[in-house]
Amino acid sequence: MEIFGLSMDVLLKLILIDIVLSGDNAVVIAMAARNVPKEQQKKAIFWGTFGAIALRIIFAAAIIFLLKIPYLTAVGGVLLVIIAIKLLTGEEDNHKEGGTTVASAVKTIIFADAVMSFDNVVALAGIAHGSLFAIIVGVLVSIPIIVFGSQLILKAMEKFPIIIYFGAGLLAWTAGEMIVSDPKLHHYTADYHLIIPIVLTVASIVIGYLLSRKKKKSDVFAEAS
Repeated sequence: MEIFGLSMDVLLKLILIDIVLSGDNAVVIAMAARNVPKEQQKKAIFWGTFGAIALRIIFAAAIIFLLKIPYLTAVGGVLLVIIAIKLLTGEEDNHKEGGTTVASAVKTIIFADAVMSFDNVVALAGIAHGSLFAIIVGVLVSIPIIVFGSQLILKAMEKFPIIIYFGAGLLAWTAGEMIVSDPKLHHYTADYHLIIPIVLTVASIVIGYLLSRKKKKSDVFAEAS
């Protein structure tokens, strides 16, 4: 049985892998939106998701060209580590009277998703055998997963702040996997396919925690003075 020229087997695989891959994106959105005033969080999630989905479709259309850029996945991994640390420390925030703005949260969501989306689209392209339509179907399926998933994670973070560190760890682990899987580095990193993600995950959480403490102390000192 085929739907729009795609076999049910391919469609099911696309949906399944996109459900798995969308988990990281939901974590990014939840972490970026957590400091936005509650009445504006849904707005930040909506526009962040809209921008992220648009980027995925653009990447899908340009996937053949993007795959030729050397070290792109590795560079994306490094950027994702930086994002994970910044999300822990709150350095991505632009503070105004009401707290973090929707614009700053959306900017962080789109930038982080741009880094991660390349890897996601490559995975989808492999299953879809290069079919742009099939990739777009997979991307569209992820929209409700990302929107509702990020809202659930956001609520969980409010009750259990420790989840923020698990989220940052997940992003750092994803970054490690991106670096290890880079075609140009795979020859050198093949023997360290677990060590590199583990080291990056632990380092990101520790650095983020220490910088977060330092930032809180400096904020308290600034308020006192």
